[in-house]
Amino acid sequence: MKPLLIDVIKAARVFLILHGWICVLAIEAFSQSAPYDVFPEANPPYFRVRIEPSNNTGELIYGANFTIWIPPNVQILRGILVHQHGCGEGSCKSGLTGAYDLHWQALASAHQCALLSPAYEQPEKADCQMWCDPRKGSARAFMQAIESLAVKSNHPELPQLPWALWGHSGGGHWCGGMALLYPHRTVAAWLRSGVLLVEPVASKGNIQNYSINDALLDVPLMCNVGTKEGVTVQDDRFSGVWPANLEFFTNLRSRGALIATAVDPLTSHECGNQRYMAIAWLDECLKQRLPDKPGQPLKPMNANQAWLVAHGSDTPVSSEPNQASSDTLKWSWLPNQRIAKLWTIYSKDTNLPDDTPPPAPTSAGLEGDAITWECQADVESGLAYFVIEKDGTEIGRVPEKSNNPFGRPVFQGLQYSDTPGQPLAQMRFIYSASADQKAGNSTAGLSVRSVNTVGRSSSKTAVTIP
Repeated sequence: MKPLLIDVIKAARVFLILHGWICVLAIEAFSQSAPYDVFPEANPPYFRVRIEPSNNTGELIYGANFTIWIPPNVQILRGILVHQHGCGEGSCKSGLTGAYDLHWQALASAHQCALLSPAYEQPEKADCQMWCDPRKGSARAFMQAIESLAVKSNHPELPQLPWALWGHSGGGHWCGGMALLYPHRTVAAWLRSGVLLVEPVASKGNIQNYSINDALLDVPLMCNVGTKEGVTVQDDRFSGVWPANLEFFTNLRSRGALIATAVDPLTSHECGNQRYMAIAWLDECLKQRLPDKPGQPLKPMNANQAWLVAHGSDTPVSSEPNQASSDTLKWSWLPNQRIAKLWTIYSKDTNLPDDTPPPAPTSAGLEGDAITWECQADVESGLAYFVIEKDGTEIGRVPEKSNNPFGRPVFQGLQYSDTPGQPLAQMRFIYSASADQKAGNSTAGLSVRSVNTVGRSSSKTAVTIP
């Protein structure tokens, strides 16, 4: 076999191990419409910009859409929460709805942050490395998009804000790369089923390693994998993901990095119920690290609150500051006791508890034969469905059946890269008010309540009758 062909095959195998995709090297800029031309409208508080593909050295060869959600009534933003899809045409398409996810919006709103979702237009079988390695143009496109979105949204502070990163598969690789390149701007990074090569590990084929900036050691990192990605199952398609994550973890933790691993006991490469753990973890990192005013440096994590857990153990222990040993520098680092307890439950069955009710619907009203309302998601548990009642008796649910093939059923449904499906779910219920009126029945006594993904219900909101 010719040497060049052998090198190509080796590179493809390495990429399969790290990301679960085999891609072909891209040789020119790509610009395509379908399937990337179908996305929700971006009317305020949503804004969207498109970065065109380029053939110039160091610039992104794929077109990309960047959609941002700005929490209403926030005058000055404190940060940007980035939700990054994975590799392949299907995952890239799913990025088009990431900014519309009510659960992630709730986390962003709680910290006065924007929610940004890129969607890279990688054609099927094209090289994912050409965007998921931020050094190959996507970091520049990301910065350019933020500059443009700052103008569109009238939030000039956007280009100076720090970011908290979440990424799946190749998106995890991208988030890790951004944290390595811009540690002073990275609040934290959650890497689901995707990591990267760092020195002293050598580059492999088309996957280039990164050098480590000491500032990265202050950035909380979480390596999250499914158990079937090489932990308990070694013959799965993605069985190389865990060894790659473990190598990445060991390399950084031995240097004192604030890094941990979390194994999803139910899944392979799909995202499962990880969002409930990821949002809780990011919530804590944002609480501790966001500066009080834009432009100020990120705050350090509080070492006095940290907990540690050894690999193979399900019992985190309190960490005494400044007493790290060779053993503790092999253990996962968790921000505090609350997150340590959630980590223990997540590692067992992913069934994170929630003792608080979700927010109640607002602005519920009847117009014609349609009841509409608004509702914020529960930060801890999101939204599963809404119950519509008349005089205390249930007359319907929205949706009739919650959907999510990868984890807990949710109101918006979820795609493979953990984003809402299209068309987006509507807070709307068809109620035959005209039929009741013709029958001489009252349309009064209507109410709506929300139910989160652990089954807890909000208080009822009365429907305003015109």
